[in-house]
Amino acid sequence: GFIFQVASFQGVAVRSLSTSSPHDHPEHGRLVYKGNLAKTVLGVKFFSYSTSVFNLFMMPYIMLKSGIGVESLLVQAAFYGLIGIFTFVTPVTLHILTKGYVIRLYYKDEVDTYTAITYNAILAEKVTVFHQKDVKIPDITRMFTTFYAKTKSMLVNPTLFPNPQDYNHLMGYDKSSFFKFEDLEEVKEVDKR
Repeated sequence: GFIFQVASFQGVAVRSLSTSSPHDHPEHGRLVYKGNLAKTVLGVKFFSYSTSVFNLFMMPYIMLKSGIGVESLLVQAAFYGLIGIFTFVTPVTLHILTKGYVIRLYYKDEVDTYTAITYNAILAEKVTVFHQKDVKIPDITRMFTTFYAKTKSMLVNPTLFPNPQDYNHLMGYDKSSFFKFEDLEEVKEVDKR
């Protein structure tokens, strides 16, 4: 038992001292994208959640000390409404806006699949696996959506892909650009006639 524990501790220590990146996950494929706002998104969501919990615990105390409980029904409704907005609406809105923010994106060349890492509602990393053919580009530019992976909206920053070809393949531009160029040439020929 003791020898096994020492061996496992040494294994953990060696892994933590190794030069490999904490984001290396060979099972997901190669890392093709890393979002630069991951810590900011996590921090804002954590702050929002913590203030919501604080509000829930402080509400009875504030009501007791301020005497709002004996005031008119209108004052109570306004107070509860204001607290409710900060306690529930803000975190829910933040989650909806940031749930598709891709922290990391991996690609497996041999099977043409992507693994997107996002944050879920409880601030844990969520894994979404999808095929390149599952990628749909919205017809209208959306503020918090670059593409849809099946039905899930995903947000990436194209300039953060170290290799632009990886972004082009993700979006399917490498497949359709040749045809688009040909179509353009055909249109020019028609115009000349």
